[in-house]
Amino acid sequence: MDLSLIIPLKNEAESLPELEAWIRKVCESQGYSYEILFIDDGSTDGSWKVIEDLQKANKCVRAIKFRRNYGKSAALQTGFEASRGDVVITMDADLQDSPDEIPDLYRMIREEGFDLVSGWKKKRYDPLSKTIPTKLYNAATRWISGIHLHDFNCGLKSYRSEVVKSVEVYGDMHRYIPVLAKWAGFTKIGEKVVEHRARKYGTTKFGLERFINGPLDLMSVSFVGRFGKRPMHLFGTLGLLSFFIGFGILVYLSLSKIAYKEYGIADRPLFYFGILALIVGTQLFLTGFLAEMINRNSPTRNVYLIEKEI
Repeated sequence: MDLSLIIPLKNEAESLPELEAWIRKVCESQGYSYEILFIDDGSTDGSWKVIEDLQKANKCVRAIKFRRNYGKSAALQTGFEASRGDVVITMDADLQDSPDEIPDLYRMIREEGFDLVSGWKKKRYDPLSKTIPTKLYNAATRWISGIHLHDFNCGLKSYRSEVVKSVEVYGDMHRYIPVLAKWAGFTKIGEKVVEHRARKYGTTKFGLERFINGPLDLMSVSFVGRFGKRPMHLFGTLGLLSFFIGFGILVYLSLSKIAYKEYGIADRPLFYFGILALIVGTQLFLTGFLAEMINRNSPTRNVYLIEKEI
């Protein structure tokens, strides 16, 4: 199969018929063998009934319905696992992403050899409450990851199939899939300016929790990428450094006591800093051992209850 289109959605019943018809028109005009994979993330507005009707008219439609809302990362991960196409394209269900971009995104993977191509919504129709945090997160992600993309969080992306089968997306880490792909060894990452359309139906799912979750997920991605397979290298190094600083302080105070004898070690604030450094160093070292044990025995995180499947 040439192409899998993964579309996570929640309460987008009004948009789905127009989106499916648009995608079908583009794919059939290009002669692609394709599938449209809708992932219903706990919709309550009748979206599933719309998808069932679309599948009756177009056998290229597949769908998975979660029993409850798990989030966009869960929907994408489930879609990645179920996809069968050589090229995988993700897009939002709200008609703000244009299916007319599909041929160029497909070509950049198949003909130009990119592992991943991220859309860049250079001209946006979102409110400032959404665009300003996005700019801050993009700048921070570029600085930390070394990947020079303008819009990490754009839902319109294309992937080589091997990429989506190699990364694991959970929490809210869908924003940082290019970073996860880079850590997995897929380094040919490109960018394409794409059309951003104003929302036609429904309401945005953007929430204030992204102000907190975004930075936390970025730190998690950075840690997992560098030390996920060897947590002892981080915690052990920090633990040993803290331990030896504390040990050195206590040795210094002990020698000073022997040499001068006019004061007690416990009378100096430096003594308590040395004790604290020893304790923290020991705890960090033990944390490294525990992390190594958990890393070797942890079950998969991506287990979601599926209510229905087409």
